[in-house]
Amino acid sequence: MSRGEKILQEQYGTTKKAASFYENQMLNYVNEEMAEFISKQGMVFIATADSSGNCDSSFRAGSAGFVRVIDEKTLIYPEYKGNGVMASLGNIIENPHIGLMFIDFFEQNIGLHVNGKASIIENKELTSLNMIQKMVDDIKEKEGNKPERWVVIRVDEAYIHCSKHIPKLKQMDKKIHWGTDDEKQKGGDFFKVKQRKNF
Repeated sequence: MSRGEKILQEQYGTTKKAASFYENQMLNYVNEEMAEFISKQGMVFIATADSSGNCDSSFRAGSAGFVRVIDEKTLIYPEYKGNGVMASLGNIIENPHIGLMFIDFFEQNIGLHVNGKASIIENKELTSLNMIQKMVDDIKEKEGNKPERWVVIRVDEAYIHCSKHIPKLKQMDKKIHWGTDDEKQKGGDFFKVKQRKNF
């Protein structure tokens, strides 16, 4: 619990309710049910901050199970080719704290928060993790050459995000162009930033 949480819980009279949540819903590891949930997810929202506390949120996606649970305290996800800015990874270099939010919009309509500390490893370093060779081989087979590197998370907290405001969505097929630099496939200048800067 952060100092800010404690202050506001006392101010708004939610200390008892919060204590019940911490006791009944929060773990400092990923249990079997959480691991199973993560194995079915094809997307995750991530939050990072630099050493000054300036925040950034981002989105990661892949085939179902692209975020792997190595063990109850360790997750790993691939970093594919992006825009080259390296905002999330740059923050991790300065400040390892990371928040992941998995939301199942399509079946269970439930969410899972995982907070922890992140580090970056290169493809050649996969075998340095405490993984059995079968898992390393499986990752390489499924991912091929798509990942440029990996983010490893040491889990500090894992807890539910309640379903009451999560909308039910329908998943549609879409061809994914992994690692493309085609501006049209990437969305181009959808928000007209380049267009306005050129005036």
